[in-house]
Amino acid sequence: MARLGDLLDDLDALLAPATFRDFCPNGLQVPHPDGPDAEIGTVVTAVSADLEALEAAADAGADLVLVHHGLFWDGDPRALDPVAAARLRVLLAGGIALAGYHLPLDGHAELGNNALLADALGATSEPWAGSGSPAIGVVATWADPIPVDELVARIAGVTQPDPLHFPGGPDRVGRLAIVSGAAAGMLPKVAADGLDGLLTGEPREQTRGLAREHGVHAICAGHHATETGGVQALGARLQERFGITHRFVDTGNPI
Repeated sequence: MARLGDLLDDLDALLAPATFRDFCPNGLQVPHPDGPDAEIGTVVTAVSADLEALEAAADAGADLVLVHHGLFWDGDPRALDPVAAARLRVLLAGGIALAGYHLPLDGHAELGNNALLADALGATSEPWAGSGSPAIGVVATWADPIPVDELVARIAGVTQPDPLHFPGGPDRVGRLAIVSGAAAGMLPKVAADGLDGLLTGEPREQTRGLAREHGVHAICAGHHATETGGVQALGARLQERFGITHRFVDTGNPI
């Protein structure tokens, strides 16, 4: 067992959420009924705090749910709609706290979604300034550039089968921007920085044309699938540091 406040202090110190301008609150979003002194034995991680994931977390005996996509976003109504109420009802009925980390988790140099993707693809990585300040993306580099078909196959093995590939770049890829989630709009910056392509989650209608016209590759491997690594890494860290149980709930999502 570990104290909730200690877990959150550890995550806040690791991810430095106050340094990011985000679209959502980062950190604790739904408190535990026992407050920061609540004893946490099981942490369940998930990509998104949707009803399916929250119900699975409750079934797994979660005391704390840790997600990448939390409950509250800019533009949400002040009053709860039935969907939001149903999600909260699961947490409140089970006495479960919920915390979420969005851009801070994308951008972390070791446990972030993008750094983990680069590592899984056999590349070294460094923060990509073109993705903002602080950087949320990375530039993945292969000392020996790899054939683009091999790169797409590696990505399929790490994320999900059949990522969308919009070709436009060189036959061999040496430097690839990785920005998980929905970063297809960054293609012009990818080209301006002389990179060979972009790996992200979701495409836009313009993605095909922009890739061809800017001379770069765009590879879209699923918003959900490109963001499963970070929360699992956070859960594993908490398990190792605090001796609690960690379980990951993957509800699956082709988008």
